[in-house]
Amino acid sequence: MKRLLLCVFLAACGAKPKPVTPGFDGPAADKASTHAQREKVAITIYNQGFGLVREVRNVELGTGKIALEYRDVAAHIQPETVSLKSLDDPSALTIFEQNYRYDLLTPEKLLEKYVGKKVKLYRWNEATNAEDAFEAEVLSVEGGTPVYRIGGEVTYGFRGRVAFPEVPANLIAKPSLVWLLGSTVPKQKVELTYLTGQMTWRADYVLNIDDKDATADLTGWVTLDNRSGTAFENAQLKLVAGDVNKVIDAVAYDGGMDGDELAAAEKSSEGFKEEGFFEYHLYTLGRPTTLLHNEKKQATLLEARGIGVHKKMIFFGAAHYYRGHYGQVVSNQKIGVYLDIENKAANKLGMPLPKGIVRVYKADSSGARQFIGEDNIDHTPRDEKLRIKMGDAFDVVGDRRQMKWTTLGTCASESDWEIELRNHKDTPAEVEVFEPIGGDWQILSSSLPYTKKDAHTFTFDARVPAKTNLKITYRARVKWC
Repeated sequence: MKRLLLCVFLAACGAKPKPVTPGFDGPAADKASTHAQREKVAITIYNQGFGLVREVRNVELGTGKIALEYRDVAAHIQPETVSLKSLDDPSALTIFEQNYRYDLLTPEKLLEKYVGKKVKLYRWNEATNAEDAFEAEVLSVEGGTPVYRIGGEVTYGFRGRVAFPEVPANLIAKPSLVWLLGSTVPKQKVELTYLTGQMTWRADYVLNIDDKDATADLTGWVTLDNRSGTAFENAQLKLVAGDVNKVIDAVAYDGGMDGDELAAAEKSSEGFKEEGFFEYHLYTLGRPTTLLHNEKKQATLLEARGIGVHKKMIFFGAAHYYRGHYGQVVSNQKIGVYLDIENKAANKLGMPLPKGIVRVYKADSSGARQFIGEDNIDHTPRDEKLRIKMGDAFDVVGDRRQMKWTTLGTCASESDWEIELRNHKDTPAEVEVFEPIGGDWQILSSSLPYTKKDAHTFTFDARVPAKTNLKITYRARVKWC
């Protein structure tokens, strides 16, 4: 009768009702699919804490209206990104409704579902050497402490086990996608794609430098971390390096990883192949791999032997030194130590390097490898320069003194400076004196040639002989307003 009235109404409005596909208007048959039906899976992991999952399953659907429970998906899935299609015949599969169920079966959830209902409570009786049973009504579970009505009394803190007559229909063991489908063929090959949080990768690099600090061997590792809530066996793995724009929900974002120690390592000759992809870089592993839930895994990203490195020491100044009257500005100031590397094919490198941490080692006099520093690098294209901060020099220090200061008005001055570099090593030291000056400036005189780096910076390149002090003097005129 309702359908007849609807048809009359639509006819009066000049519209035709959408035909109902035969077999789709009855009750839905319940079907389930697990990872056992997975034919293949591919994962693309982004270094921003999320991944794209693509999997193909052969699913026994039957025909007609189907309620399909699709299990073994990631617990941190983004439901709004889910896409399901039939690979055999797209017209043979109709999607009416999609649900993501993540109300998982736990003792706490069971008690919540039984508020206002009867359960059995059991407590061990040492006198009878058996359990005593009590029928109870669950009144509340707020605060984590269940409140029961037992034998006309309200009580809490019952010590014993709780027995439930059955599992509520809306509680599931694992997060699952549930579709209301229409199928015209009994068995279909379907492809599911979705984004999930809690999957990430990062690059880690090991740099071993020689005894002369002139050449080094570089090994790059990819560290994969899967905390998505499910395992992916024999998966095709791709990694995207780059800053992909992604709209972040400040409440629901589920991406970031912590820095736990590595749990597993793998090395294979079938390593990663790099290719340009849009404005990013794509790395494809040349073999299937398995990513278990809560597993960290490593695979080799790159290896380069005999690359040239240049050790540099830098003594930093500050722009505000030129705007006031000082005496000795700094004494025994630490001098930073850096390694510069040209990421070029001519330097036996020359490939896009994903951002990560470079850890540097060097062999001591006994041949034992020692850790000497680490630094973060950003995504670095080929033919660019890497600068790795190692730490501060122990045996090379510097002083900075203002020898004379003359006011040239309210916002201008001339000042004389003396920089003393002291090298206590048995070998010479190359030090770059880095002077940020700011304003409208001019170097009137200097004991060493200077290099203008930009509108606000000049430098001196000083070679300090072994066990020697070197003084650099200069006079600067500065106007800052």
